[in-house]
Amino acid sequence: MRRSTLLTCALLMIATSGCKQITEQVQKIKAKIAAARQRAKPVQPVPALPDTQRAAPAQDVGAKPPAPPKKPARQAPAVPLPTRDVPYNSPDTGTIAPGMREREIYSMWGPPIAVRRQGDMTFLYYPNGCEYTCGTADVVFLQNGQVVDAVLRWPGHGYSGQSSSPAATPPHGPVRPGGDTLTVKTPSTP
Repeated sequence: MRRSTLLTCALLMIATSGCKQITEQVQKIKAKIAAARQRAKPVQPVPALPDTQRAAPAQDVGAKPPAPPKKPARQAPAVPLPTRDVPYNSPDTGTIAPGMREREIYSMWGPPIAVRRQGDMTFLYYPNGCEYTCGTADVVFLQNGQVVDAVLRWPGHGYSGQSSSPAATPPHGPVRPGGDTLTVKTPSTP
């Protein structure tokens, strides 16, 4: 460090070391740290007393038994995210149709890699070989047990209904004269 920086730091230290408010804050912080350390120390076990010295626990006649501890919330299993596309090939191919049942899809494509249920909706996930680039596996949407939609990318999986996410949809919008060139209007000066 340069001398001027060291001198400034020294002057700042001298000026603030006598300040009552700063000293009080430092003491409060030290007290919090000491209290946290006390809580973190393991509790010493109480030495066992001989049977003759143990007291029977007092029981109230009208006392309620202690409540059982609450169970922690169930966590969804961690699903590893793909880091690259892995080619997918399966003999289970075919085209599903709106109104088909879950069992019919299983008999055609086999078991899915994941099943999610939310209310009356069921989502069946099937591998497609482009999970990384597409961002999702093939998904079949069922409502009340019947197919209502499908988002499919693998050529072996087909859907005869109108998908909410077709494989290749060109961008929509009006055609601009001159193509996709950007034009910037300059402000006119009065």
